[in-house]
Amino acid sequence: MTGHALPLRSRLAAKGLDGVTLMAVPAAIFLIALFIYPFGYGLWLSFKPKDGGWFLANYVKFFSDPFLYDTIYTTLALAFPVTIVNLLFAVPVAFRVRLMKHQRLLTTILVLPITLGTVLVAEGMLNYFGPQGWFIRTLVSTGLFSPGQIKLVNNYWGVFISLVITGFPFTFLLTLSYVSGIDPALEQAAATLGARSAARFRHIFLPLLMPGLAITFCLSFVQAYSVLPSAVLLGAPAGPTRVISIAAYQAAFEQYDRPMASAIAMIMGFVQFAVVVAALSLRNLFYRGPAAGAKG
Repeated sequence: MTGHALPLRSRLAAKGLDGVTLMAVPAAIFLIALFIYPFGYGLWLSFKPKDGGWFLANYVKFFSDPFLYDTIYTTLALAFPVTIVNLLFAVPVAFRVRLMKHQRLLTTILVLPITLGTVLVAEGMLNYFGPQGWFIRTLVSTGLFSPGQIKLVNNYWGVFISLVITGFPFTFLLTLSYVSGIDPALEQAAATLGARSAARFRHIFLPLLMPGLAITFCLSFVQAYSVLPSAVLLGAPAGPTRVISIAAYQAAFEQYDRPMASAIAMIMGFVQFAVVVAALSLRNLFYRGPAAGAKG
């Protein structure tokens, strides 16, 4: 060196802080402000019982009260079936849509429920599937059912149907992206060798799709597990559809016990995390090689 100091940009680049790296700073600040800090504060608050006492008092209270810890099973009993049903519908529909000419138009129609929102879907279901709704009245008019025999709202099935309606578009879009990314030449080669459609799906598509389907399952499950408006508007929030988010809401805004609400939220997050880890671990039982099936 001739004694001249290196420019600041060069010194930062030597430490790995170049312009591309610095572009990640706003995203990091956003993540800290909207996720890491609130999560850390909520975790800290959950160890500060409202009435004092042992720092784990809120968690002991939750798991010692059946009215509280039963909400875990109630929420799982909704989230798991909804996620599986959405996946079972999304896979064949995605396979069919990828071969259609007007794929964009059909995709737009299928994802329309996302734009409606949970509350609007719930309002529509109350009007159509309620005791005086056209769907129930049509079934009763056939003479096959008596008034009051069929109930599709204010119970488990009302929430279930609502979650399927609002969750399917999201699951479908993710599944379609993975299905469309598999090179059609693989299927054509297998067909040329005499493999039937079921064998092609089982030995080619399914192994390549499993990593993507695992991610789709996790995201769809988290979306269904955090249900609140549907459970209140279309379910029985004091009974069969008293999900864990309702327990957290009641603790925060009815009992004004923010530490207890934070503890319930932490438990809710831990259950979701456990399911996600299990799902991502199971995907390793399938194909783990390079993404050789992708187009291009």
